[in-house]
Amino acid sequence: MMSSSLVVAPGGPVSGRIRVPGDKSVSHRSIMLGAIADGLTRISGFLEGADALSTMNAFRAMGVRIDGPEQGRVEVRGVGLRGLRAPAEALDCGNSGASMRLLAGLLAGQGFEATLIGDDSLSRRPMRRVADPLERMGARIETRDGCPPLRILPSPGLVGIDYALPVASAQVKSAVLLAGLYAAGQTRVTEPAPTRDHTERMLQAFGVPVGREGASVTVTGGARLTATAIDVPADISSAAFFLVAASIAPGSDLWLEHVGVNPTRTGVLDVLRLMGADIEVVDARLAGGEPVADLHVRGAELRGIDVPAGLVPLAIDEFPALFVAAACARGRTRVTGAEELRVKESDRIAVMAEGLQRLGVDARPTPDGMVIEGRGDRADAFSAGTVVSHGDHRIAMAFAIAGLRAAGPLRVEDARNVVTSFPGFAPLARAVGIAVEEAGPRPGEPADVERG
Repeated sequence: MMSSSLVVAPGGPVSGRIRVPGDKSVSHRSIMLGAIADGLTRISGFLEGADALSTMNAFRAMGVRIDGPEQGRVEVRGVGLRGLRAPAEALDCGNSGASMRLLAGLLAGQGFEATLIGDDSLSRRPMRRVADPLERMGARIETRDGCPPLRILPSPGLVGIDYALPVASAQVKSAVLLAGLYAAGQTRVTEPAPTRDHTERMLQAFGVPVGREGASVTVTGGARLTATAIDVPADISSAAFFLVAASIAPGSDLWLEHVGVNPTRTGVLDVLRLMGADIEVVDARLAGGEPVADLHVRGAELRGIDVPAGLVPLAIDEFPALFVAAACARGRTRVTGAEELRVKESDRIAVMAEGLQRLGVDARPTPDGMVIEGRGDRADAFSAGTVVSHGDHRIAMAFAIAGLRAAGPLRVEDARNVVTSFPGFAPLARAVGIAVEEAGPRPGEPADVERG
């Protein structure tokens, strides 16, 4: 397990050529669809992080034989659409909201009872947003005041629905589509704004017909999934920390290899380019149905912007890193329409604003975003000091990157959960010139502090 803190010293340019770990969203779905397919699914590039391993362990508990992971390679021996077995105990999703929400959809149509649990952070996250549409389909789901644990009871049978998402959410969309595989008739989901489409792409890779019309996606119940090979691209959400690091450190010249550039995920590239970042997309190609490319990024002088509303859902997971970029830009950056950030692993608007303020940045949280007065005219955009990530892996890594432009050492507390999405973050960061070290608790602090 990763140490409890990260300590970063101010540094020079970021340079080299690296490949970040596999895409977490694709890794989750490759296990889920491989498990309910007929035949042997071979996966390469699988993310060996705690979140994806939670998904893997859940399917092992339901009788699916899964070999690996070994250097990113996994083999899933599918049991077919109706072949899962009742687990002997609750399925632990750890810190992974994607595991819980997508599993809820898949389990809604099973003929057995299952309970989904998670850690303290996940147990506070809202689940009615996924339970409500599933119940409209005929699922029987019990929550604790709308939060986990989720108890999913056998249903007499699901029926397809026409569901308009009230808030853009790839996880809710995916849960409804997965339940639709078990429902009578058609299930259609309509989005208010585009979200990542990994589920739709992968369903098609497994042989499931997927209808697309405008903002709507349709599946028909009873389709057979056929095993296939999945090549997981490098995760653009993980690459985002290095895109920002190289952009804010003068003289940087960094290559990120085989990064997933699915158009529903590249909002971070669009936002950074609007801010003046020097990012080149090289050798665009397809890998297992997903677009990938190499990204070449150089240091640049960033400027503050009003982030276009249409880009917000396409960069929702990358905003902790983008807030750091905004603090290093010249001028004001405004983000609106990002209320989804308040129900992530932490309230990312409140926690990022608190940390930025501790480091001397004028960061004003709003109900649906933030206003940041950039300090791009200063070499030390951040004061030295200590910030607390509140157990949120993306916030911990965002502040680690901020250390590049700090006036002195920057310490990030409560960084254990970095392993959920980016195992090996600190060594890879050091390899490109970021002076980050993993540290234990301070003297007198318990070795395992419960997160607040």
